[in-house]
Amino acid sequence: MIELLQGIRVVECAVLFNGDQTGRLLGDMGADVIKVESPGVGDYLRDFLGQITPHHSPAHLYVNRNKRSMTLDLRSERGRELFFELLGTADIFVDGFAGDACERLGIGYEAQRRAKPDIIYCQCTGYGASGPYAQIPTHGSMMGALAGATPMEMGDDGLVRQVEGGNGDGTVVGATNAALTAVAALSYRARTGQGAYIDGAGSDAVLATSWLPAVYRWNDARITERRSLPSTGASSESAKYQYYETRDGRFLIFCAIEHKFWDAFCRAVGREDLIESKDEAAPVDFAPQQQALRRELQAIFHTRTLAGWVDLALEHDIPMGPAHRLDDLLDDPHLAQREIVHREQHPGAGPFVSVGWPAPVRDQPFEVRRPAPALGEHTDELLGELGYAGDQIAELRDRKVV
Repeated sequence: MIELLQGIRVVECAVLFNGDQTGRLLGDMGADVIKVESPGVGDYLRDFLGQITPHHSPAHLYVNRNKRSMTLDLRSERGRELFFELLGTADIFVDGFAGDACERLGIGYEAQRRAKPDIIYCQCTGYGASGPYAQIPTHGSMMGALAGATPMEMGDDGLVRQVEGGNGDGTVVGATNAALTAVAALSYRARTGQGAYIDGAGSDAVLATSWLPAVYRWNDARITERRSLPSTGASSESAKYQYYETRDGRFLIFCAIEHKFWDAFCRAVGREDLIESKDEAAPVDFAPQQQALRRELQAIFHTRTLAGWVDLALEHDIPMGPAHRLDDLLDDPHLAQREIVHREQHPGAGPFVSVGWPAPVRDQPFEVRRPAPALGEHTDELLGELGYAGDQIAELRDRKVV
């Protein structure tokens, strides 16, 4: 298993994707993640977005893996006391609630810092905890929309339609950036003895992910050389940076925009006559608006299967590779060897296929150490770790504190 964060304890208060994913990332890297949830309710993602078995949505099984669940009534004084006892054992706190919800519960950053001055407080929300929009509750598409990553226009029917393109899932990239910063904060704390407050926003992260179109758009007036620019990428009319169908009805993406790659491709397929179809004056050539060349290339790509083209790419050092549909991913030998498609047996949901860890660590194979927990599944276990005996735990249950 991945042990990079073994010995680090994370306390998470979150529902839905932003905070859930932040805790999941830390848990996947080996941290002990404790998900604190409201008794009787908890993270309603268990019962949202479909069910495999009752209370086991595919989304919950993925974003809440490698965590333990503890129920606490944080609206009660005793519940908050227990929370701060638990916090005393933690290194990182993940706040996935909207706006200032933790502060209103009495467990926000200032309260935590008084109790544990070196706490790393990592908040990850849609719009962030600061700024004019901070208190607006958000769902995933709102983050990309704020970041300009969802092109749109009015359709002829008088309704808004999304234009092809756009990129960035704010719930994923927001959590990734928040978790990365939290891990960096561990190094900072080791060096200075100080904690940190991290204000992660999915909308900011989408914009950071979309940096390329952003910086070119914002600096467009100052660009003096344009021949090496693509029109709009592989979805455009570019012939040399484009998707093509193969003989077996599969798809690949062809990216031979550098002259050496284009020349190698033409020679490999016995079409030296096409070598001169390039703009020699530019360092790269996307072959924009060359429909005749694009059709010629499609005819060439129809002569081999996808596997045959992959073999050719490897043999002749040509940048082209599979363009899969989701169902194709389960059979791809490259993805299988890298174990990014992960299969597990969940005790409540049964067989479950999900995404593994995207940055493998040599000699530390990824595994789900803890399947996504039932609500409060580990409450007694965690209270026991804090020193509470069975009769004390029973009393807390009677009082509905846990």
